Amino acid sequence: MQGSKERILIATTSAGKLREFASLFANLPWTPVRPADVGVLLDVEETGTTFVENARLKAWANFHASGIPTVAEDSGLQIDALNGEPGVYSARWHGLPDGPVKNAYVLERLQGVPKSRRGCRYRCAIVFVDRDAREHIFEGVCAGRIADAPAGEGGFGYDPIVLIPGRGRTMAELSEEQKNEISHRGRAARKLIRHLRHYGRL
Repeated sequence: MQGSKERILIATTSAGKLREFASLFANLPWTPVRPADVGVLLDVEETGTTFVENARLKAWANFHASGIPTVAEDSGLQIDALNGEPGVYSARWHGLPDGPVKNAYVLERLQGVPKSRRGCRYRCAIVFVDRDAREHIFEGVCAGRIADAPAGEGGFGYDPIVLIPGRGRTMAELSEEQKNEISHRGRAARKLIRHLRHYGRL
């Protein structure tokens, strides 16, 4: 435990996700820690067919390994013109690395597809296991459109090609604060935070 704050384990090794959770938990009476901080080094196989199922697998594995209240999430991008792909396979879609290569593949697949059919949405499922081994589920959605070309240097993953029509910018062009305000992960995390505040304990 760091100071008087209780620890909450964020069960991910993604630097981008850890950064976003740290920002979302800033100024709250709980200290987010990484699995490596508490000696937990797991590689949980994501065999679920939904975001909730994958988040549940990671949450329980890390909770049992650490004994610390644990937050795990699974998220991804659903693209209408691709029948909802990549969905739960977003991180490992066709074995392509996250970033420019994968984003270029998406744009290639959507070449010639009109704006009216380029709709997409980010989905996030958070599973929280509290200190009494009770499970809580929180979900968030952020709708957008696949851009014609990547833009922006912020965020990670598909962010440079996910245009938010109401903002006129891609997720990667938004500041961290602006992204957290509208993102799927931000929305799900705020539901979790409201739950923690309501009950006052982990």
